[in-house]
Amino acid sequence: MFASVALLILIQISGVPVVPVTVTSRSPRVEVHELSDAELSCEFKTERETNPRIEWKKIDKDVSFVFYEGSFTGPFQGRADIDGATVRLRRVTQADAGEYRCEVSAVADSVKLGETNVTLTVLVPPQTPSCDVPSSALTGSQVELRCRDQHSIPPAKYTWFKDNRALPIRQPNATYTVNEFTGVLTFQTVSRTDTGQYHCEAKNGVGPAKSCPGTLMLIDDLNLAAVISGALLLCLLLLLCAFGVCYAHRHGYFSLSIQDTVTLQRNLRISNTLSRSCCDGGNDRRMMMIVATLEST
Repeated sequence: MFASVALLILIQISGVPVVPVTVTSRSPRVEVHELSDAELSCEFKTERETNPRIEWKKIDKDVSFVFYEGSFTGPFQGRADIDGATVRLRRVTQADAGEYRCEVSAVADSVKLGETNVTLTVLVPPQTPSCDVPSSALTGSQVELRCRDQHSIPPAKYTWFKDNRALPIRQPNATYTVNEFTGVLTFQTVSRTDTGQYHCEAKNGVGPAKSCPGTLMLIDDLNLAAVISGALLLCLLLLLCAFGVCYAHRHGYFSLSIQDTVTLQRNLRISNTLSRSCCDGGNDRRMMMIVATLEST
């Protein structure tokens, strides 16, 4: 360490410019379409080191090696090349998206390590969105239509169509609102004029726009006659049930007759008396007399 510092001071005194290892990238942010090739640029200059060590790492939740000790590792084997310190990945997918770090180690330099980061974004065109359109609704109710594409990168923006005509996002005095980022079309209070066939289109500027199939939504008025008829029918059923309960009660279906009640009570008295007599050690003649007496009451 002392020798390196002394050498650096000697060079500075002699007037020779000192340039420690420096690492840069021509493209710190790279955007490519899915399944195309991506170039991760890394350029370096060293002070004296003629054979620097080059490493590439991917920075996720954990740090993993991409290029280490002269060869590619893991999923990059067989689908990546290196020229100097610049890496070229072939047929990238979403799994390749993320932040990469190029590190150059120059042992002979006064500054022994330089690094630069490159962010790779893999663009995905829109997929056919999933649409949720109710088949029917009542006038005056609130209705939401939903549209979502969970795969496009960058996230898609959405346009709703009624009968193949686009619904403007900002329309004065409109009875609806459209959120182009969430894909939600909201009617605060629908009317019969909102009946029609609806579909949604997703686009993100990467590939062609995609649409879901159209769905017919019918808006019906509240049928007051049917509601009143249903209420009257329910009242009639309740009256019939109440009449049936009263009739059954009056004809003794829910209670014992008086004669049955007297007989039951007499049998219970006989049973209790016999039990006490047995416990007192009574003879058979005595018990027969007790039973005859109870039966006569």
